Amino acid sequence: MSTESASLSPIAAFEKSLGELTDFVGIEKVKPDIKFTGVTLDSRAVNSGDLFFALSGGKAHGAHFVHDAIARGAVVIVTDPLGAQLIKDSVPILILDDPRSWVGAIASWFYHSPFDAVDAVGITGTNGKTTTAALVEEIWRLDGRTTGFIGTIGIMICGEEFAARFTTPEGTDLQAIVATMRERHVRNLVMEVSSHALALRRVAGAHFKVVGFTNLTQDHLDFHGDMESYFRAKKRLFTSEYADSAVVNIDDPHGLQLFADAQIPTKSLSRSNKKADWYYEGFDTALSGTGYEIVIRGPGGILIEGHLPLLGLHNLDNALLAIALAIESGVDPVAISYYMRALTAPVGRLEPVIVGQKFLALIDYAHTPDAVSRALSTARSITTGRVIAVLGCGGDRDKTKRPLMGEALRAGSDLAIFTSDNPRSEDPLQILIEMVGDIRSEHDLVEPDRRSAIALAVLEAEAGDCVIVLGKGHERGQEIKGTKFPFDDRIELARAIEELA
Repeated sequence: MSTESASLSPIAAFEKSLGELTDFVGIEKVKPDIKFTGVTLDSRAVNSGDLFFALSGGKAHGAHFVHDAIARGAVVIVTDPLGAQLIKDSVPILILDDPRSWVGAIASWFYHSPFDAVDAVGITGTNGKTTTAALVEEIWRLDGRTTGFIGTIGIMICGEEFAARFTTPEGTDLQAIVATMRERHVRNLVMEVSSHALALRRVAGAHFKVVGFTNLTQDHLDFHGDMESYFRAKKRLFTSEYADSAVVNIDDPHGLQLFADAQIPTKSLSRSNKKADWYYEGFDTALSGTGYEIVIRGPGGILIEGHLPLLGLHNLDNALLAIALAIESGVDPVAISYYMRALTAPVGRLEPVIVGQKFLALIDYAHTPDAVSRALSTARSITTGRVIAVLGCGGDRDKTKRPLMGEALRAGSDLAIFTSDNPRSEDPLQILIEMVGDIRSEHDLVEPDRRSAIALAVLEAEAGDCVIVLGKGHERGQEIKGTKFPFDDRIELARAIEELA
């Protein structure tokens, strides 16, 4: 069972003074020159002696929580001019025009630059980040290295698991986590770097030996506004501020542009373009149906061949990027052929549920139109019967992708079951209306209750069919009106199969 990442902080004691901080950020000194022993931007996580960042947020300004932070022991506040006006408590306040842009850098400075102690790999893109990062970490472990992982499915330090609130943690948490890894002698760190983290500069103060780009398809437009802004956020990772070098998938048009605009040494990667630095010379579906027999070519005559036990063409892309990044981080290419046959997809990614049924049952985290299409295409390729798919859309997120996801669900399945995901503060029925659209197909079913929708899919399944439940993957809860209720697609799918039997 994983524990909360909020508890992840180094054992070693750290201490800085307000005077040292003003020197670091380059502003006039603030009195009194008090010392602080921690940094956080979550008032609920403040410990005695902490510096608290009171930042402007989407719903409220952090200055409104300063009183609570001080009650918990905060001794210094960093905020913006508006926040300074809102704070009534008597406590040293450091005012910065854009304090959010400083959070990561200050946290890195406070923890003595923990990224300098690890060889870090960063991965960004819309789809495939988690699988690619997990494969890199798995290759490293097979190579006998001490590893760290930070991403959507959680945080791992030398095999110990911790829960994560965000794909990429806030800057204060990120630096504390990596400082903890440094204490535990982690040699290699791989992490997913989200567009939110780049736009909000959560990764300021982080630096990567090599970064990778998977692809870019519609997602997060509720935050970025349009695809160009979304892409600009991703591009920030591919600069000398954050990385020494890069590997980019040029089969994706945004990846091709990223490669052309590269500001750091960058290698190209392609499933079939033999002009790329990394490419497949060949891949064939294994006779056992358990993956692919592959031949990879890389720079300098690198040749890697053998069995890749992953399903789906999209996982050919993920595996190729993972292998390239692992080799760029120092793994011997000769060893990769041996490690490759032992690779597994991460939890919640085309994960089978097997409880003795005569049909294939899968769950997958697909929550963008492109990811839904890819997952259903893979299900089709390994199914002799019908594809029965269950999908919902999350609330308080990009609404424009809902009809596109509905279309992808219909196009890729024989029976499309529309249901709820994490409605959050929204009305789940309204989300379903936007997903289903104006035209209903005879192959559409709508069941707002996710547990009932999964049971309905199982009830419809016959021998040789595939039931695939999309959208939540590894998640273990369903968020409704501010409350997260226990809900695990894997458990619900297995329970539905057992009850039917």
